[in-house]
Amino acid sequence: MIAPPWVAVPPAAYGGTETVLDSLSRGLHAAGHDLILYTTGDSTCPVPRASVLPEAIGVGVGGSATEMRHVIHGYQTALDSGADIVHDHTLIGPVYAERFAGLQVVTTNHGPFQSELGDYYRAIAGRTPVIAISHHQASTATGIPVAAVIHHGVDLRHFPVGRGDGGYAVFLGRMCPEKGVDTAIRVARRAGVPLRIAAKMSEPAEQLYFDQRVRPLLGGDIEYVGEIGGADKTALLGGAVCLLNPIAWPEPFGMVMVEALACATPVVATPLGSVPEIVDHGRTGFVCSGEVALAAAVQSVAALDRRECRAAAAARFSAGRMVRQHVTLYETLIGDRALPSVA
Repeated sequence: MIAPPWVAVPPAAYGGTETVLDSLSRGLHAAGHDLILYTTGDSTCPVPRASVLPEAIGVGVGGSATEMRHVIHGYQTALDSGADIVHDHTLIGPVYAERFAGLQVVTTNHGPFQSELGDYYRAIAGRTPVIAISHHQASTATGIPVAAVIHHGVDLRHFPVGRGDGGYAVFLGRMCPEKGVDTAIRVARRAGVPLRIAAKMSEPAEQLYFDQRVRPLLGGDIEYVGEIGGADKTALLGGAVCLLNPIAWPEPFGMVMVEALACATPVVATPLGSVPEIVDHGRTGFVCSGEVALAAAVQSVAALDRRECRAAAAARFSAGRMVRQHVTLYETLIGDRALPSVA
């Protein structure tokens, strides 16, 4: 399992891809599979790990040469260990892997196919199988064969059931226009509900958006609490009346919505990207457009049964289900060299 070198696994705070890699790696290891997680030296995922970089580079900081060094050593580790399959979550890796005949590689696209990533995945089409993370994302993979659609999953043991007794809505994500932070503020104000904003803000563009469009809207019941993770994140989610997620782009998945459901917290979101695949309108939240409709939805979440949210996370978005689907794909790709039986 080759992780990107930008963020440790698991992440200390924001890091959707790394959170998924942590759950998938733990699940495969717990199921009895021999696994090496190739990551950075500051990662703490409790599985066999290897690294060449002592610590994560940081999002928007490192360059392609550093990523290439990480990838080169990752593939050498895979070859030395006699790996049956390499699941590569980097971009450079699958291209580099083409030099190794007979090494089975699969990759996951964690971003949108309708961006410059589309050209990249079309270039490796037919050589490296590609996993999509939602059916909506897969539907946009023009000219790119998709080997499987596998939704992300979470280990519910790490997500305590919340009571939603904090009296506030929560926004959790990145500080950027496509995540709709400023929209969330206006919606919360219209609904008359306090809002807690927990967002990553480490890149210049994120700081600029905050200064220009978010900071002027803060005050009163609208509070920016910084970037949080771990127990602080689940406590914030569990105490919220709802997760307010008014995204303005077709997000391929949206891990935060599953994390909210796991904490028994309903989701109020716009109907873009994977949202309709995750949120059951009228049962585990509301999917609607426009600030007026979103505000009305926030005012209505108290009528929802929070137990339904937790049940949906357990039934459809568990780490166990995610692991089983990956193992099935791995076995299909390696053919007769079937993986050991899952414990």
